[in-house]
Amino acid sequence: MPNFFKKPKLSSHLWVIYTLSVLFLGLIFYFEWKLGLVMTAFLAASIYYSVRTEQYLINETEEYISTLSHRVKKVGEEALMEMPIGIVLFSEDFKIEWANPFMNKFYPQDTLVGESLNEISDKLIPNIKEEKDEVWISVENYQLQTVIKKNERLLYLFDRTKQTEIQSLYQNDRTVLAIIFLDNYEEITQAMDDTAKSHINSQVTSILNQWSQENGVYLKRSSQDKFFAVMNQQILSKLERSKFDILDEVRELISDKNVPLTLSFGIGVGEASLPELGELAQSSLDLALGRGGDQVAIKDENGKVRFYGGKTNPMEKRTRVRARVISHALKQLVQEADKVLVMGHKNPDMDSIGACIGILKVAQANDKDGFVVYDPDEMNTGVQRLMEEIQDNDQLYSWFVSPEEAHEVVSKNTLLVVVDTHKPSLVIEERLLSRTEHVVVIDHHRRAEEFIEDPTLVYMEPYASSTAELVTEMLEYQPKKLKLNMLESTALLAGIIVDTKSFTLRTGSRTFDAASYLRSKGADTVLVQKFMKEDLDVYVRRSRLIERAQVYREGIAISKAESGETYGPVIIAQAADTLLTMSGIVASFVISERSDGRIGISARSLGDVNVQVIMESMNGGGHLTNAATQLSDSSIEDAGDQLKEILDDYLEGGTE
Repeated sequence: MPNFFKKPKLSSHLWVIYTLSVLFLGLIFYFEWKLGLVMTAFLAASIYYSVRTEQYLINETEEYISTLSHRVKKVGEEALMEMPIGIVLFSEDFKIEWANPFMNKFYPQDTLVGESLNEISDKLIPNIKEEKDEVWISVENYQLQTVIKKNERLLYLFDRTKQTEIQSLYQNDRTVLAIIFLDNYEEITQAMDDTAKSHINSQVTSILNQWSQENGVYLKRSSQDKFFAVMNQQILSKLERSKFDILDEVRELISDKNVPLTLSFGIGVGEASLPELGELAQSSLDLALGRGGDQVAIKDENGKVRFYGGKTNPMEKRTRVRARVISHALKQLVQEADKVLVMGHKNPDMDSIGACIGILKVAQANDKDGFVVYDPDEMNTGVQRLMEEIQDNDQLYSWFVSPEEAHEVVSKNTLLVVVDTHKPSLVIEERLLSRTEHVVVIDHHRRAEEFIEDPTLVYMEPYASSTAELVTEMLEYQPKKLKLNMLESTALLAGIIVDTKSFTLRTGSRTFDAASYLRSKGADTVLVQKFMKEDLDVYVRRSRLIERAQVYREGIAISKAESGETYGPVIIAQAADTLLTMSGIVASFVISERSDGRIGISARSLGDVNVQVIMESMNGGGHLTNAATQLSDSSIEDAGDQLKEILDDYLEGGTE
């Protein structure tokens, strides 16, 4: 730093020196006046020079400060006008009072002064009112980070377009791993000769290779029925926009030859490491196959899952080997346990009660005490009639316990069997799941994201008509001393009949095999019809729902109950079933208030519309052809509007 920039500090020292000089000069004059005259001249010259030097320094300092102040002011003005940051001052009524020239980069008009902040972005005023400190806005092809200074009524706008492009490039270039599985490959090729098998392999491989080349996917076959694929996030986004039409292409090609081969994809995405992505892909594939196959499951590192496809009902297996293996595994678990507890889902239906009774008989056949957990306060009309018959049978009813009694029975070595559901939030008594170390899940629903944690044995077959069918098959492989009486076999048959709508939906050859076995054990079809009879007032209430139905889009009927009128889940499900029998209707949705304050939606289809995917978008679930959901903090109108938006997105392919 120049010396003249420093504040002069010579004055005080000079005065001290000059004062001492005058004193010494007086002494010199006293002893030698001639020498005193000479020294006086020197002192006068010194004082003159010092004064001039000090004044010069003061003038130089003032001139430098003045120049520096001018330069700082000029730089500030130029920075304000030329820096690559947008600056906007606005009034109390959100009118632009001043904007620096940088804003002309985004708004080529002469001036923004006097315009509303909405001219920049309609996001600004709401965020200012909410006292947000920052908001991101899009202007043409620019991405702007806007810092809000509400008290100063000031906005700073930073151009983050390049940063956003780099982030987007990073996101798009992230690695994605996928496992592609040929559903039922072994079942459909086991009876084929080598020529036919080679032909199918060639066709499927050709389609997948062409698909991978068109989309830039690396594809490698790892076994007869499995492929491994590597892609990036950008390619995955493109495939999601197309709803993975490769599923339809394979299904349509093969179906022409009457060979029902389909694909399932398990995809792992996110910022996880490659081994973790591989585990996510395998987990996704297990989930897709657990839901019946013919679909894509995409899972990220946070456990969130997206599904595509699932347009066909799962194919029935050609072999009963799995049923025999599961039955023997269940027998071993029963024999190792001290007792067996069985429970279904809340508001149980015929299938749930029938399956519970079937597992109860498995326990008794292996000389173990079994108990069925049920809540007498949560029974619909059909189940109430069944329970009345069971209550008249003291031998059977003595094994039914309430949730409170179940807590007294359960121990760490108790085998807990959950039937007709796999979601812990839907079981009759969720706390029982943590009271034992041995849990078995038997279900015919497609697997959802929510699943009972760490089950010992899982038997999930989405192809099956009902859980009662699965349990009936297992009964055939239990010890020969197993004896089913008329009521027990009738309860199982009722579960099959109700879930298949009297053998019209999701019915395969093994469904009739199971029904035949139960009939041979004394199942009474007349008694089943008695269980299924309904009261007149229920019929009238259901008819009222059907009367309010409207066709929203071609083939899709939506019925909304009157506001304030509550319906049980059974009635709205029956109304949806009845609407599906109407001419021209391929899917039906019934919306109603429930007694618990939530909004219930029951969905049915003939298979062309995947109502499971639609209901999952509303936090529900189910099957391809029947599904449901319950919404909290919503109204009938809001639920209807949300359903219509999801239907539009599903039918039209949605937007990116």
